[in-house]
Amino acid sequence: MMTATDSAASADSTRAQDNPYVETPERAALRASVAAMSARYGQEYFLACAREGRKTDELWSEAGKLGFIGVNLPEEYGGGGAGMYELSIVMEELAASGSGLLMLVVSPAICGNIIARFGTDVQRQTWLPGLASGEITMAFGITEPDAGSNSHNITTTARRDGDDWILNGRKIYISGVDQADAVLIVGRFEDARTGKLRPALFIVPTDAPNFEYTPIEMELINPEKQFLVYLDDVRLPSEALVGDADSAFGQLFAGLNPERIMAAASAVGMGRFALDKAVSYAKERTVWKGPIGMHQAIAHPLAQAKVELEMAKLMMQKAATLYDSGDDWGAAEPANMAKYAAAEACVKAVDQAVHTMGGAGLTSEYGVAPLLSLARIARVAPVSREMILNFVAQTSLGLPKSY
Repeated sequence: MMTATDSAASADSTRAQDNPYVETPERAALRASVAAMSARYGQEYFLACAREGRKTDELWSEAGKLGFIGVNLPEEYGGGGAGMYELSIVMEELAASGSGLLMLVVSPAICGNIIARFGTDVQRQTWLPGLASGEITMAFGITEPDAGSNSHNITTTARRDGDDWILNGRKIYISGVDQADAVLIVGRFEDARTGKLRPALFIVPTDAPNFEYTPIEMELINPEKQFLVYLDDVRLPSEALVGDADSAFGQLFAGLNPERIMAAASAVGMGRFALDKAVSYAKERTVWKGPIGMHQAIAHPLAQAKVELEMAKLMMQKAATLYDSGDDWGAAEPANMAKYAAAEACVKAVDQAVHTMGGAGLTSEYGVAPLLSLARIARVAPVSREMILNFVAQTSLGLPKSY
């Protein structure tokens, strides 16, 4: 017989399922579990890995074993069978602990989603179980030195040679190549019907002959590095092509929308981390008659940071919900808006944390100073705020294209 307590719990669960603004018990439990795990590592672990030249292997491995890394991937391939909403929870809580993992954006979110939706049966069976468990990582290569944000100017080319593909080109700012088993490369091939170059996606193992990469020196304290990638007559079997070559732009949406959602989740989490540090300091730091947090000059900017982070989070959740419903185009606007809003909110939260803490905000003790550079990644990557504003102006407002 169902008790009153059972009935109330069931009603609460139903209300949560029907209300997009209330996380379901399952999502709340996931959030709590990720927060508990990441608290055992935190920023001290993250920074130590970066400064000592180590990878976050222990954190990545545990997150994989607990099912967090592949929570968005299909159950039949070892994933959690959930969606981008759940993976964004994982990213947000990791970042809120001071240990946001960039490869979580790339491996399960971009590459995993694309392969799950458009890969062949062999590709799914080969890559998805490892991507879900974290035992395999995959990088993503779209950005080029001379193309920037203009994907139409990508010069990495693929040509047929019998049943094989031959790839040539350069990629820049490719994250985590040194820890990846393969890179999902965006190239272009000549359409035999029109003679025009069309985009295509290829899985390129990092140990493939003539595939090379070199690190880019960055002024960032981060264990996940950036690389230049060189493809010089890299020969791939025909099965390296992902999905339908005639539909590659649509397939890219399946990866780029999650990329923006995860970038927003990372920025929201990082902003939360900085805000928590500043609030704790403002409660404890006493000057003259009481804690500095009692003064509106301190309290109001922190409150504003909280408001803006929460607004960005709502847009991120909207984007994830639309994406998980299968509405790729409908998710594009909120995904871009979420990334923009979260980046701005994160940068302001970090700056305000430093201002609140004064000199203490620049010490190693409080861990806020490293965020001054890390937070700005969200403004420029994976797409700049200016390109997002271009997208909104042209797509949402119907204004003439400016470029």
